[in-house]
Amino acid sequence: MKLRLLQRVALAAMLVAPVAAHAHRSWLLPSATVLSGEDPWVTVDAARSNELFYFDHNAMALDGLTVTMPDGTAGEAANQARGRYRSTFDVRLTQPGTYRIGVTGDGLTARWTQDGQPRRFRGTREAFARDVPANAEGLRVFYTQPRVEFFVTRGAPTDRALQPQNEGLEMVPITHPNDLVAGEPARFRMVLDGRPAANLDVTVIPGGNRYRDQRGEMKIRTAEDGTFAVNWPGPGMFWLSASVRDANSGIPNVQRSASYVATLEVLP
Repeated sequence: MKLRLLQRVALAAMLVAPVAAHAHRSWLLPSATVLSGEDPWVTVDAARSNELFYFDHNAMALDGLTVTMPDGTAGEAANQARGRYRSTFDVRLTQPGTYRIGVTGDGLTARWTQDGQPRRFRGTREAFARDVPANAEGLRVFYTQPRVEFFVTRGAPTDRALQPQNEGLEMVPITHPNDLVAGEPARFRMVLDGRPAANLDVTVIPGGNRYRDQRGEMKIRTAEDGTFAVNWPGPGMFWLSASVRDANSGIPNVQRSASYVATLEVLP
């Protein structure tokens, strides 16, 4: 990486609000989260929308799609496709236990003006140092580290796939994420790069808000050890999110925007 270039660029760099704060929410919606049988599959919709779990904005890119198997190894997603308003894929649950399935990102975007024309960049730190002019006019740099995920279990739940990756903002379940019941509190821990994320605001919204006058949004703050509890008001699919900004971007004077989103199913 060309450190001198990055230092000069950083003088003009600014970071926009966290991804999770944008009007358009990112989400993954599985067809089911608890399955059994000899050959179970889960089908997943992936989108960004104004209304939760309703296709009204655009499809989510699947470039950073990962499947963590119950034994901790990497799995595969099948039948990936991208439409106008949603992407879709399938996962075959070949192992018994709990899977962690998500889309993660780690990269830079930039905007500037060159020869009177707007220019944009999206890519890695190395490509940024190579492709973005050091003296770019009106340069704005954005470093984001989003994670959008859900959990699904075939048969009895396990916990190996629930261990944190220690990169970016993550949720570590204390209550198993496929054992959530309406009226029963569930506990989780937020971590940032593997360390407790204290005093962090977590937002929980039930799905189907398109058909309600009130969104039913809950705001919860994490404790010093990163833990928090959610009291589920009823069954259904819930969207959980949090975001944070810090200086751990790896680029001098450019902050990082790390965000986390999970879709959780609560049973009656």
